Amino acid sequence: MDGFKLRDKIYIGYGKAAKRIGFDYQQFRATSASNPLTSTALQTLPASFTTNFNYSAPNKYGQATWLGLFDARTFQPGDFLVGRQGTLFVAAMQDTLPIYCVQANRVVRVLRVSQDAPVGLGSWAGDKRATTEVAIMQGWPASILQGTKGETNEAKLPGDVKTPWWAILMPAWPGVELRTSDIIRDDLDRKYVISSAELTDMGWRITAMQAQV
Repeated sequence: MDGFKLRDKIYIGYGKAAKRIGFDYQQFRATSASNPLTSTALQTLPASFTTNFNYSAPNKYGQATWLGLFDARTFQPGDFLVGRQGTLFVAAMQDTLPIYCVQANRVVRVLRVSQDAPVGLGSWAGDKRATTEVAIMQGWPASILQGTKGETNEAKLPGDVKTPWWAILMPAWPGVELRTSDIIRDDLDRKYVISSAELTDMGWRITAMQAQV
C-alpha cells in the first residue's frame, strides 16, 4: 500500500464516522478573490469537528482551530465547510494526519490604500494627497480573535483606553500578497490595519491593530 491509498482509506474512515456522529455541511471552493461562498456548493456531506479524537474536551476562548472528521478525498486546503457549527475553512491536509480546520467568525474584505496622482506639475504634495482604498479580496470568511496586547493611541489623553490588537487567520488566494499597512474591514464595519502578514502553507496569519473608523 502506498501513501495515497493509505490517505484515501483514512479519509473514507473519517467519512464513515461522520455519518454516525456528524451533521450536514456544504463544501465551497473559491473561484476568484471575491465572495467564495456565493458560488454553487460542490457537495453536501456529513462532518464533525473536535479538539481531539476522544471527544473529551471542548474548545476554549481564543482558540479557532478544530480537527475535522469528514471524507476529504475531494477537498483541498482553502475549501470551506458551512453548516451547523458555522463556517470553517480547511487550513491543512498533511499526509495521513488529522485535517486541520479554522472556524471563521467574521467575513472580511482586504483593501490596499493608494495615493491619487497629484494635479498639476508638482511631483510632491506632502501628506495631503487624497487616498483611494482598492479591494484586493472581499467576502472572505476569516477568524478574528483578540491579540495579547494593546497600543496607546496617538492622542494619549488621560481617559483613553489602549487600541486593541487582533490575531487574524484566513485562506490565501494565489497572486494576492498582503502587506503591512493593508486594511481589513469586517462585517461589523470594524477596521484593522495590518502590522505583519505571514503567508504559511495553512494560509495567512496576520497581526493587526484596530483603527478608528
